[in-house]
Amino acid sequence: MDYQHIKDIIYQLPAVYKYVGKILIILFSASIAIRVGAGIIDRIFTARFQKMPVDESRMRTLAGLSKSILRYTIYFIAIIAILETLGVKTTSIITAAGIGGLAVGFGAQSLVKDVISGFFIIFEDYFQIGDYVETAGVSGIVEEMGLRTTKLRDFGGQLHIIPNGEITRVTNHSRGNLRAMVNVRVAYEEDLDRVLKVLQEVADEVRNKRDDIVEGPTVLGVSDLGPTEAVITIWARTLPMHQWSVERELRKAIKERFDKEGIEIPYPRMVVFNKNQEEAKG
Repeated sequence: MDYQHIKDIIYQLPAVYKYVGKILIILFSASIAIRVGAGIIDRIFTARFQKMPVDESRMRTLAGLSKSILRYTIYFIAIIAILETLGVKTTSIITAAGIGGLAVGFGAQSLVKDVISGFFIIFEDYFQIGDYVETAGVSGIVEEMGLRTTKLRDFGGQLHIIPNGEITRVTNHSRGNLRAMVNVRVAYEEDLDRVLKVLQEVADEVRNKRDDIVEGPTVLGVSDLGPTEAVITIWARTLPMHQWSVERELRKAIKERFDKEGIEIPYPRMVVFNKNQEEAKG
């Protein structure tokens, strides 16, 4: 490297410092803008949370999403400003990005739909993690909620990953008290008044043993008459997700008590007549 080349580099140093200084100012301004914007978002969502009965975790999710959008927007603006400072013509870049973004937008409509649907699912509190729901043709426990997909685990252990755009109708089994109902079939030969009394005693025993029964169990009476049996219905109201456990315990307790009392639960019977034997007797 000769003396003239070194001299040219030294003369160019002030211009380099000027570019570096401008870039540092842009980065510092972007950092300040992100902090100020994040603070405004926090205040907005905090005020919204105080005025509306909305779950705090959901508000934090929405606030985090808003901060991410703000951050990436400011990053994009800062990068464009830095390129302009370095003398790069960004008009063609922005135009190309716009055309490319338009093309990607047409190809990513389902993705955008999923994200927007996920935003409203979280904001409007359709369900939460741990809820048992039916949606998009499947049912299960909500394991994970995202802006693009929701994951359900059914009772068979299978994990269903559902795009949020497909969640158009939700049945939530974990909101409010739920119904437990047991149908008991009794042979026509039994004394129904005695059976009703025994069933109510069993219902009272189960009620005293459990803390998850909100109302009942109540013996409603004979609800149907079948080909070989009378059907008696027992109804109760339980805490969410406990209805199946209550039904199982009621059935078990009824079977044990019927065995003890000698009350018959009907079962299909087949009577076979031998025509030849009947004719021989005749």
